[in-house]
Amino acid sequence: MARALVTGSTSGLGLEFAWQLAGTGHDLVLVSRDEDRLRAVSEQIRDVHRVAVEVLPADLSDREQLERVAIRLTDPVDRVDLLVNNAGYGLRGGFLEVGIEDHEKQLDTLMRAVLVLSHAAARTMVQRRKGAVLNVSSLAGYTTAGPYAASKSWVTVFTESLAMELEGTGVTATALLPGFVQTEFHERAGMAMDGLPRITWLKAPYVVEQALKDTARGAVLSIPSVKYRTAGEFSRIAPRPLVRALTSPDWYRRLRARSVQRSRRSASRRNLHAPWQRDDDA
Repeated sequence: MARALVTGSTSGLGLEFAWQLAGTGHDLVLVSRDEDRLRAVSEQIRDVHRVAVEVLPADLSDREQLERVAIRLTDPVDRVDLLVNNAGYGLRGGFLEVGIEDHEKQLDTLMRAVLVLSHAAARTMVQRRKGAVLNVSSLAGYTTAGPYAASKSWVTVFTESLAMELEGTGVTATALLPGFVQTEFHERAGMAMDGLPRITWLKAPYVVEQALKDTARGAVLSIPSVKYRTAGEFSRIAPRPLVRALTSPDWYRRLRARSVQRSRRSASRRNLHAPWQRDDDA
């Protein structure tokens, strides 16, 4: 039976990856900082799908804890056939508004962990001539929306490079580039996204299903939905001054302003008759 290791597996896309992989008969190694939630999720998955679920609590921004996960990927007996590098989070505020320690910790999770775990997994998989690495990137990597976007640009380019290096080895590397997905990601970052049109959102089950299909066929880039493939291609080939103008770090401020304007227009269309507005002389 195949085994998958999923980082950031207690929420969002990571949790959906865990459930879908268990549903297709994969044993799991689940990695997350939240040990209590990690154990709760593992018990639920075991009860439903009857697969083996191993828990590995780890903060991937901590080098010693990251090394434990890397060592697990090199186990020659209980081998890992699929690595899903999913762990990540956003920070609220502009680059200069957030402390540098928080930036460094975020980049250790978004970039260094991907580098270290991909290296450990791919080297071991190449020896067996079988396996796959799936790195969760983002279409934000084609934009100029701050350090998070820059880190995702790195993940995409790194995965493309790894995929080329692995050609002919029986091992593949795939980067998942979703757009806006309905998960806890933005809520945890303290970002209210109600200014975005409903059509821009994707559902996590669909994104994960497409990512696993693309990984199974060895695709290098997985961009779910035609609308986001089109948006990604536009962002990739558009003149950089235009990309900067549309996706500069103050995009969230503009989104909030749009949300407020929309709420005001909606309120102005309502014909409200509250009790305190009653004309007693009528």
